[in-house]
Amino acid sequence: MNRTDFLFACPSFIGGMAAVLDMGATLTVYNESKTPEEADAKAIACDWRVVGNDIKSAMESFNGK
Repeated sequence: MNRTDFLFACPSFIGGMAAVLDMGATLTVYNESKTPEEADAKAIACDWRVVGNDIKSAMESFNGK
């Protein structure tokens, strides 16, 4: 869960082809949370984790590691 797009569906090429025939959108699966607040908390935590990783990477690059 280190990405900021984990709440979105990530279809494959084959999944995209199957979606053309899936009139009821039964194949589309989203990463769901029990409440909107839980989804927001997960998204914010992932966003800050990615920001922290970027800062760490920049510090390592600056220090020449």
